[in-house]
Amino acid sequence: MDGKVVQLVQGREKALEGESPQAMLAKFAAFPQIQVIDLDAAIGKGANDALVEMLASKAVVRAGGGVRTVERAEALLAQGAYRIIVGTSAFGKDGPDHDFLESLVDAVGRETIVLALDSKDGHIVVKGWREATRFTAEEVIQQLEPYCSGFLCTYVDKEGMMQGTDLNWFHRLRDATDLEITAAGGITTLEDIKALDAMQIHSAVGMAIYTGRLDLAQLAKINSRLRQISDSKLER
Repeated sequence: MDGKVVQLVQGREKALEGESPQAMLAKFAAFPQIQVIDLDAAIGKGANDALVEMLASKAVVRAGGGVRTVERAEALLAQGAYRIIVGTSAFGKDGPDHDFLESLVDAVGRETIVLALDSKDGHIVVKGWREATRFTAEEVIQQLEPYCSGFLCTYVDKEGMMQGTDLNWFHRLRDATDLEITAAGGITTLEDIKALDAMQIHSAVGMAIYTGRLDLAQLAKINSRLRQISDSKLER
């Protein structure tokens, strides 16, 4: 946001600013992917295109924020994003926007798309988490499978609050789809991460890292070990 690395609480109140994007990039070097959300683009107040492009030139980046047109998706890929994260535009008033999603797949390919299922008070929220829909992630996740390679599922109720996440919700989502799931929102402890990994769900961690609640060096070791275990299972 405004060219700075920030952490928001429930997508609204800025809780803190991190170090420069370049410094944070160096800190995250041990991890296989970083997630870059252009919050200005998400709320319709400009964009941080040059910054996203710089980050994508130096790391494997999943980029999102304001992807409301095919052209915006194509632009993020042209900036070097490995995957694009699509939220608001994936939905209409009655559920998934199949016409838009089909046009997006035709333009950029299903494998490049991650669909965001951001939920608060049990319902999917859009437009920078500022507007609620009347359907749930569980109701629509299977309808969305043809349009993506996986899902980013944020438990907005606890986003940035350092109070843990809702493992039961993630368990229900895991039962509903075989596609890749990345969990976000309130992930605070190593136990949260291990519990999600046991469900074969990845973790996207923000506030707990920026505040020092989770140690990056320890996370890197755990991440490496979990990946080795996963690779071993695949080989068998």
